[in-house]
Amino acid sequence: MADEQTHFGFKKVAESEKARKVAEVFDSVATRYDIMNDLMSVGLHRLWKAFAMSRAAVRPGMRVLDIAGGTGDLARSMAKQAGATGEVWLSDINESMLRVGRDRLLDGGQILPTAVCDAEKLPFPDRYFDRVTVAFGLRNMTHKDLALSEMARVLKPGGKLLVLEFSKVAKPLTPVYDWYSFSVLPWLGKKVAGDAESYRYLAESIRMHPDQETLKNMLEVAGLMRVQFFNLTGGVAALHEGVKGI
Repeated sequence: MADEQTHFGFKKVAESEKARKVAEVFDSVATRYDIMNDLMSVGLHRLWKAFAMSRAAVRPGMRVLDIAGGTGDLARSMAKQAGATGEVWLSDINESMLRVGRDRLLDGGQILPTAVCDAEKLPFPDRYFDRVTVAFGLRNMTHKDLALSEMARVLKPGGKLLVLEFSKVAKPLTPVYDWYSFSVLPWLGKKVAGDAESYRYLAESIRMHPDQETLKNMLEVAGLMRVQFFNLTGGVAALHEGVKGI
């Protein structure tokens, strides 16, 4: 039986190949990931993440799972909020990214549980976490609907899922945004990370990601309630959130 096809940026590849190709991208950029984020977004990604953290409203004692947590900036923030009685997991499918995140947490005096795991097959029990977060990772997942269902599964009733992701920009911004994405980003990737192709893929993957309304519907199909989204910087990014029903 032929392998199903899926998108890898603008290219079509076999589903069995996508995970390997995405892994190659993040293996390549892991050590320069945060620097490139600052350069690519002119520091705005920090404001977007701060807004996501304000909406997460993590309280002492909560259990939290950060999926595709990469270099660990969200997990670091949420661990401070959850305190000594909380439990914050840093997870990523990419071992190179997770290693960078774990080392940075240790350098900051934080020891958090970490797990290399696939968001489509989370190794956690049902109804375990009060919060599940994923920032700029959903668009790289092959079966986004399955990953969202898994995130909903591990949430406690009343728990909240937060998805921060690049999204569809407002129409007047499109020409400038396209020029920046396909000309400036690969150039920055080459100069700073020594890898233009990985950043060309990242720009393409944003265009293939579901728009705001489509992703809102996907969260509802996954079983979440009170789903809403917030456009950030003219839709360059959007925060979606939904609550697990009781």
